[in-house]
Amino acid sequence: MSNTDTSISTTQVSESIESVSSPGVVQDSLRDANVKVPTQSELSTVESKLATARSKKDTGDAAFKVGDVKSALRSYHETLLYLHGIDKNALKSLGMASPSSPSSISAVDQAAGAKDVTTEADIILEKVYANMSACHVKQENWKRAVDTADKALSKNAANSKALFRKAKALGELGFFEKAETALNEIKKVAPNEAPMADAELARQKMMDRERQKAHDQKMRGWLSREKKQAASE
Repeated sequence: MSNTDTSISTTQVSESIESVSSPGVVQDSLRDANVKVPTQSELSTVESKLATARSKKDTGDAAFKVGDVKSALRSYHETLLYLHGIDKNALKSLGMASPSSPSSISAVDQAAGAKDVTTEADIILEKVYANMSACHVKQENWKRAVDTADKALSKNAANSKALFRKAKALGELGFFEKAETALNEIKKVAPNEAPMADAELARQKMMDRERQKAHDQKMRGWLSREKKQAASE
């Protein structure tokens, strides 16, 4: 499994996302549903922000691949600045959204349910957060690795890479039961990755035993010192 997700090209996005309907139909639906219809200027702004976000993500991916984690994180942070707050209705009008509801639902209902739509911005956010988690794992910044993995999973609970990075970080923080839960979830959403999840689980169990052994030795040493002090009094 590679450490970062591949960058999203316009072609790939168009192949994986179905628009709700043509821009004109969606705009009419938005109007009928009493939802503010984005102006042409607002649509152009959204397109520009998305283009810049894609470029920033590509820059971050390239930096990560050569081991420049700090530069990668900087580019990913810049990507987030361009993606947050983008109007979902504008993305729908541009045909950059995939309805989570069945196709049988009317265009008016789809237009009114913008919060239930996955947009291109959501997809990029998911991958950026997952990649940021990979960066934090590299830096052994375990808490940030968990936080960013969780943000990726909030966009797509079946993101196996984010689950793996979260599990690894949780294990390093000593939360072995939570880590095991995440690893078991990987086996559900991505059965082909079960061997990798099992290997990480075995590694963490060994690490847990070593930590427990070190803790027990420390406690025995402390008890021994206490007994010696008591005997000398």
